[in-house]
Amino acid sequence: MILSGTDQSLFNEIAKLSTEQRNPRSMEIDAASVTEILRIINEEDKRVPIAVEQEIPYIALAVEAIVKALKNGGRLLYFGAGTSGRLGVVDASECPPTFGTPFGMIEGYIAGGKEAMFRAQEGAEDHESNGANDVMAAGVTDKDVVCGIAASRRTPYVIGAVKKAKELGATTVYVTATPREGFNIEEVDIPICPYVGPEVVMGSTRMKSGTAQKLVLNMLTTASMIRMGKVYENMMIDLRMTNKKLVERAKRVVMTITGLTYDEATKYLDEAGGHVKTALVMIKAGVTAEEAGRRLEISDGFVRKAIELVD
Repeated sequence: MILSGTDQSLFNEIAKLSTEQRNPRSMEIDAASVTEILRIINEEDKRVPIAVEQEIPYIALAVEAIVKALKNGGRLLYFGAGTSGRLGVVDASECPPTFGTPFGMIEGYIAGGKEAMFRAQEGAEDHESNGANDVMAAGVTDKDVVCGIAASRRTPYVIGAVKKAKELGATTVYVTATPREGFNIEEVDIPICPYVGPEVVMGSTRMKSGTAQKLVLNMLTTASMIRMGKVYENMMIDLRMTNKKLVERAKRVVMTITGLTYDEATKYLDEAGGHVKTALVMIKAGVTAEEAGRRLEISDGFVRKAIELVD
């Protein structure tokens, strides 16, 4: 389809974006062999974790804000479009089975709604009002953390969502793959800007930019869940046994941490009502399920503290 009309100002804006520049290291990729193409992509991908590493101080600020919000009845809400939106939805949807979070505590919103997860709804991202409306529909309050995700930083849907969230008093985070210059505290509370440079294929932000965003989102939720007591040593202990795989994983977690047999682990999990944390405290502290529950409540859900608790 050929679109009529022009928008020179938008053209000029896009042309200046760091995500829309040509990468000098991939200029001959169209003439490269398959192996050479893959090596070029791989070399560019190696730049991503370095860019993310430089943003750790800002990611830490965001984690602290998220933990504070979640502990006080707030939520973490992602808003993005296209690849960025899908990454937010995926990260949010993985938290309940992985960490046992209640549905709704961490949610992802994508421009164009659920249909956009499977088929691009390109026009949906072009209006700030769409983002603002989704924020309003989500019932955002000053208890929440709203995280905008946009590789280019200019996506109207995401800008509208973050603006409206800030008006409502929410803590705002913005994950983008553009340089930090230009952000100010009036626009967003915590900008996270892993700058990965031009893509292998110009403008294809599903590549390095998307990878950087995925790494950041992994860090935000995983670190937050650890700080909320949902990990013991380096194992998931607050998972929901909603399918056969997770039931067996729960048994393996108990067996690995305690050294018990399969049947013994099953017995303790049954006595604990399928709650891995309770089973672990029962075994490690030598207490009843009731006492384990009491200790976990006192210890704010942290298994290590509950085991070591001395009345």
